[in-house]
Amino acid sequence: MRPRVIVVGDLMVDVSVEAGALARGGDVHGEVRIRPGGTAANVAVWAAAEGAEATVVGRVGDDPLGRMVAGALAERGVAPAITFDPEARTGTMLVVHEAGERSMVADRGANSRLTPADLPADMAVDAVLVSGYLIYAEGSETAALAALERAAAPIVAVEASSWPLLRAYGPDRFLAATSRATLLLANEREAAVLFGAEPTRDPARLSGEGRRVAVKRGPDGATLVAAGEVIEVPAPAPVQSVDPTGAGDAFDGVLVAALAAGSPIEEALQRAVAAGSRVAASGEPWPRP
Repeated sequence: MRPRVIVVGDLMVDVSVEAGALARGGDVHGEVRIRPGGTAANVAVWAAAEGAEATVVGRVGDDPLGRMVAGALAERGVAPAITFDPEARTGTMLVVHEAGERSMVADRGANSRLTPADLPADMAVDAVLVSGYLIYAEGSETAALAALERAAAPIVAVEASSWPLLRAYGPDRFLAATSRATLLLANEREAAVLFGAEPTRDPARLSGEGRRVAVKRGPDGATLVAAGEVIEVPAPAPVQSVDPTGAGDAFDGVLVAALAAGSPIEEALQRAVAAGSRVAASGEPWPRP
């Protein structure tokens, strides 16, 4: 049986601009790519690629970009439980690569208007993942917390998503709001905001209150702490990172799907690290069809 996974979070259109150097007030040639994205979409696609029966819950504008996102998800085998908002545009993420640096501008659009009414009535599945971006936005916070409350799954995961937004929201407030989660997903900076500097050196600080904590460590692999047990998985052979955008989402989708399927923790962690490394090395946030 394929495990059933519900992902609740942002659905975006990613606009990626690659240029050697931008001319202020002038024109330059470069590469501009438009593709479906957003944390929830990326996680769900990777969960489906891992073999899960994935459903994504989110909100887009009732516009061509929103329909493009929904169609692309369906093509990848993801069931889109999407609300089309007639009064808001589809969220957009602009990523500009210039002179070796990456700058990002997010317009969350319809994502910030997600409500509890947009959630499925039945969330009794094998795993539910909720994106932290929903929690940090005043307009969608209620929906995110309702999803955590409504989730009837052995795996209830929450993604920390952004260390600056997490810090502004408040780490103690975040941990209290997500107390029903059984799995917390964070990169090293987010984990440091939540638990203190270099938390992987003091695993006991991560495994309180019975939840698992998975810390994504980029080229150093990942660490998962559960009930005081520490499992560390290194990254595959050194990989030249092209663009890490979406690598953390790939990790999340594969890890949650593998755990929901009953894979041993270390094996699931290895598969998740390999997926994140593939994204970073290829610059492609979705797996090949």
